[in-house]
Amino acid sequence: MKIIGFLFYLLFVLCFCAGAQTVIPLYEGAIPGEKQHENKEYDDNGIYSFVSKPDLTIYLPEVDSKVKTAVVICPGGGYHVVCASYEGHKIAKEMNKKGVAAFVLKYRLPNDNTCENKSIAPLQDAQRAIKVVRDNAEKWGIDPNQIGIMGFSAGGHLAATAGTHFSKSYIENKEGTSLRPDFMMLVYPVISMQPELTHGGSRDNLLGKNASSELLELFSNEKQVTEKTPRTFLTHAQDDDVVSVENSLRFYEALKAKNVSADMHLFSKGKHGYPLEPAASNWLGDVFKWMKEQELVD
Repeated sequence: MKIIGFLFYLLFVLCFCAGAQTVIPLYEGAIPGEKQHENKEYDDNGIYSFVSKPDLTIYLPEVDSKVKTAVVICPGGGYHVVCASYEGHKIAKEMNKKGVAAFVLKYRLPNDNTCENKSIAPLQDAQRAIKVVRDNAEKWGIDPNQIGIMGFSAGGHLAATAGTHFSKSYIENKEGTSLRPDFMMLVYPVISMQPELTHGGSRDNLLGKNASSELLELFSNEKQVTEKTPRTFLTHAQDDDVVSVENSLRFYEALKAKNVSADMHLFSKGKHGYPLEPAASNWLGDVFKWMKEQELVD
């Protein structure tokens, strides 16, 4: 175990010194709630299926920045795949250009064959990612109070879950590290698990087709907002025919009701998947404008 821990630490050091992209396993030892299984993960040009061994790809900026902000990025994929190429690595590189350290999370996909409780497995991974970044903030030149989370589509649901369920630790956290993201950036996110709002595939993959009303309520993040929910940036297209814009509208209303700072940018056209749609091509500019207003980038 000591050797494994040392190797994990060595990866951290090498990554910090090189200032380059590095992939590390998310957990040093056992993965919480993991069932014994055959690893069937499949990589289709950065779109991952059957993920059961989560990892973190680290992008540290080369340009020195006075503001030491970090963001954990959760790609989308309906909790069926992890679209890490255009909703992860591409975004991380853009963050680096602004002096932001970025961490692309390849989280476990809910599966009864690999997870004892599939509904919390992605959240455990998001909490662990925040903990890893915060515990190593000094080493990576990050302000521990400027660590946010960003998510796309179902990854937006995961990010919003991390931002509304942080008071309960779903992972081992003997150090008592804060698992609360300092800010959230949600891009065409799935927010609700309620039948009239949700993306059915995301709900069924995460909670099952016969999920209880209590479970649907718990993972409907518009119903979990409190005064302590992190400041949030939201963006969505009104013509999104995959995830209804009403998800972002309801979350914004919930944030406003609790006096949580929030910005929302809507596009009349853009469909679902901004990185591939020219109609909403300036969405990332809106993100960086908000980050500058929040003093997260120079």
